[in-house]
Amino acid sequence: MQKRQLGAGGPLVSAIGLGCLSFGGLFGPTTRDDSLRCLDAAWECGINFLDVANIYGNGLSEQVIGAWLASRPHRPVIATKASIVAGPDRRIDNSRAHLRAELEGSLKRLGVERVDLFYMHRHEAGRPIEEVAETMAELIREGKIGGYGLSEIAPYTLRRAHAVHPVAAVQNEYSLWTRAPELGLLQACAELDVAFVPFSPLARGALGDPMLDPDLHDIGPFRSQIPRFSAENWPLNRERLLSYRSLAADLGHNPAALAIAWCLHQGPHLIPIPGTRSATHLRAWAKAAEIRLTTADLAAIEQVLPIGWAYGDRYNDDMAASVERYS
Repeated sequence: MQKRQLGAGGPLVSAIGLGCLSFGGLFGPTTRDDSLRCLDAAWECGINFLDVANIYGNGLSEQVIGAWLASRPHRPVIATKASIVAGPDRRIDNSRAHLRAELEGSLKRLGVERVDLFYMHRHEAGRPIEEVAETMAELIREGKIGGYGLSEIAPYTLRRAHAVHPVAAVQNEYSLWTRAPELGLLQACAELDVAFVPFSPLARGALGDPMLDPDLHDIGPFRSQIPRFSAENWPLNRERLLSYRSLAADLGHNPAALAIAWCLHQGPHLIPIPGTRSATHLRAWAKAAEIRLTTADLAAIEQVLPIGWAYGDRYNDDMAASVERYS
């Protein structure tokens, strides 16, 4: 597995990381044994960068990683997040007290004394990002985190935070069906030597193999709220996605691996983190970093899935409420 740097001065990590949201059960039932097998498969494939958060399964995903670390000699690079307070009155909290307390909880569940990367999961409206950056800088000086990151933010927030203390990574949704980061965020990260970590590079499973199809599968309560999977939009999206799958076959690649390879080709500072709870699915795309796409290949992909092709928004209004928008 090729390596990429997790921000200026950050550790070298596998070019593809593993998103561990699925271990918490949000996308369907799983078992701890299945999750441990998935982590074993990731390590065997050269993936040494794990991405998790305190709210994934209300701490369950972190506990699974902690159990894996306790029973194996492996020492991956770990990123976790905090800021989202779950519940009926869901809110965002970037306060110093909240970030510190949640980090301590994450460290305990993971069974480690520090994490390599700690993200602000969402930006709390009304709280200056400079205050958050100062909190993160304190945690770095204390040795509790190696660096800090920002998630679902706009370029202006990155620049303001970076001016207080260098940001290691930005994590926003980015894939062949969500390309908003091309409107300045990818460029700002490259300019500032900040890693860009695309989450959902497989479009919530729509670019996976097999393709997650709400007409054929139970897509669960979370994805069923995403407008792109609605009865109105999905038939239009499915038509495009089937064309993409035909192209992937013509190019000789698994469609999921091709989608991840496309992400990697958008810049050397991109480190996508596809998520899965299946060792079999992971092995299908784990070698995406070995795929070399030509100019003609990239043009063919662009012709089938041009920027802005997807029908429907990536979030409904409630989901999007805490996401920074820009154009």
